[in-house]
Amino acid sequence: MSTPRPLTYVYAVAQPTAPLEAALPAVHGIGRAPVRLLTAAVGAGTVPLAFVASDVPENEFDETGLRRHFEDLHWLENVARTHHDVVQAIAAHAPVLPLRMATVYQDDARARLALTAQQHVFTQRLDQLRAHTEYGVKIYLAPRASAAAPSPADTPTTAPASPGKAYLNARKAQHHAREAIHQQAQQAAQAVEAIAARHTTRRVRHAPQRSALAGPQENVLNDAYLVPDGQAEQFRTAIADAARGYPDLRIEITGPWAPYSFAMPPADALQQP
Repeated sequence: MSTPRPLTYVYAVAQPTAPLEAALPAVHGIGRAPVRLLTAAVGAGTVPLAFVASDVPENEFDETGLRRHFEDLHWLENVARTHHDVVQAIAAHAPVLPLRMATVYQDDARARLALTAQQHVFTQRLDQLRAHTEYGVKIYLAPRASAAAPSPADTPTTAPASPGKAYLNARKAQHHAREAIHQQAQQAAQAVEAIAARHTTRRVRHAPQRSALAGPQENVLNDAYLVPDGQAEQFRTAIADAARGYPDLRIEITGPWAPYSFAMPPADALQQP
């Protein structure tokens, strides 16, 4: 019985640099596989590019294997975490363009052909992202703001209300409380946008996180910003200062990240989702 051949898994496009090549032996990919650079032939005056790649087992990453494993949350979590760790490690040493998880080629030769075919797009994107970093800003409603309003029994009244009226009053108070906190969240979002206009170059608006991703709090804003490296500290400080003005909200800034949200152009520019 023949041994299954490995496939070539690609994590990112990078510009090869001496610091990157020196750091590469300490970076491990999926299954602790060594990570390597796959370069392609470039024309005169063209900035060299490389795929950051490693071997993965064919039975897990071919079409059948991926279809099967995409229903295995534990497997997906491990692959996603390793993919992210490799990209972050590379970003510390060279300009990087993260690729989507499970970008797989039949072998190194096919991967090099793909790199050559998309070299213009990759070069353009790297130029746009150079000396920029991604930061995330999320706004959450605090648990006490999402909780039900106090019952009318807790509030002194001149005369006891009927059960039906008490219920309606409680529902009305709850509605007003939630309306007020959502209005505060809208004001906070406007404050974040004003700060971003001064310190960032691009924004991607992601869908709010739900269920376990957001924890017990309700996520109402989930934006990613592309921030010039020279503006990063001012951006973080301004967001933290603004957050103190909204005690019923939790405003969280995350990063620095490799520019995942800005890695690829819109679908109509590249003809792919």
